[in-house]
Amino acid sequence: MGFYDHYILPRFLNAAMGTKPIRYQRKKVVPRAEGRVLEVGFGAGHNLPFYDASKVSHIWALEPAQEMRERAAERVAESTVPLEFLDLPGEQIPLDNESADTILITYTLCTIPDVMAALGQMRRVLKSNGRMIFCEHGEAPDENVRKWQRRLTPAWKAIGGGCHVGRQIPKMIADSGFKIDDMETMYLPGTPRFAGFNYWGSATKG
Repeated sequence: MGFYDHYILPRFLNAAMGTKPIRYQRKKVVPRAEGRVLEVGFGAGHNLPFYDASKVSHIWALEPAQEMRERAAERVAESTVPLEFLDLPGEQIPLDNESADTILITYTLCTIPDVMAALGQMRRVLKSNGRMIFCEHGEAPDENVRKWQRRLTPAWKAIGGGCHVGRQIPKMIADSGFKIDDMETMYLPGTPRFAGFNYWGSATKG
């Protein structure tokens, strides 16, 4: 791991994932989680303050980057929900079949290298009556914005930890065997349009 990935990237991600528009999105989706929750891409724990502790019995916090787990330490210490770190990537979720009541994924599908394999793992570990809660940014509906997404993705990946700004989030979720039950979309105010088109909602096993 180079100097940028070790020292600069964790600070950049911690700041970017804690901006006001993104915090507002987290408030919309995180309280919907319940039971035994697998959070994929836990990062620095920005979702923790928004969990409803009366509804959540356990959190598996999947985060392969040690630097991000370290940055999450203060938020973890303040949380009242039992939490267990999993340090493998999303393509290798170390849980039994149908062990999670809720999968929570926020601003993570853009960075996973083999995103379809990771979604397949999420579907495997989700209970048959469980729910995946998601909030992601991805492909914009406007062609002029999509052009900029295609142009900027190579550079953005280099500085943003592998982030693809134009992934087709609903298609990927559906193609992996989930059924989207509800979804809203919008450009987040105060964010660059090429990286600011958001999808959020929930899905069940199709």
